[in-house]
Amino acid sequence: MRVISLAGSPRQPSRSSALLALSHRWLTSRGVEVISYGLQDFSAEDLLFANFASPQLKKLTAQLAEADGLIVATPVYKASFSGALKTLLDLLPERALDHKVVLPLATAGSIGHMLAVDYALKPVLASLKAQEVLQGVFADDSLISDYQTFPATLEPALSERLEESLENFYLALSRRRPLPRPATQTAVTLRV
Repeated sequence: MRVISLAGSPRQPSRSSALLALSHRWLTSRGVEVISYGLQDFSAEDLLFANFASPQLKKLTAQLAEADGLIVATPVYKASFSGALKTLLDLLPERALDHKVVLPLATAGSIGHMLAVDYALKPVLASLKAQEVLQGVFADDSLISDYQTFPATLEPALSERLEESLENFYLALSRRRPLPRPATQTAVTLRV
């Protein structure tokens, strides 16, 4: 199995990236190949001016096509996910998440932003034709400490929720529909 992880915080280190790093470790310990991306891997000019020909964007798109799933982590600002992440997602092809399982992770300054994932991020992921967008994890910033170093310290309840979500993600990856195979050029004789 192969998963792309996408850190949607414009700031590094960040609490949302800390959740992503812990997820990365959990998945690799179970034999999943994880390819990590962050906003910093893309030219700001390419994102700002919607450069669909960006070499970094083409590389991400090609690796997404070969992946089984995506984990995307974002901070919540002004009741929505990171605008820089939205800019990157807008540059992906319409069916970039076709046949993919997606696990969203989000952090915010208060629990009042919990629904931002459901009302802002999930519709964008669905518009990219994700096969399945899982419930994911929302974390109030106060539940994550020492995020500047790895591993971050999570409150026990958050740690448990993250692990449960990762187990669900792993199961969803293992049951996902295989990619369609190209049609073969074989002759078919029909009898009437």
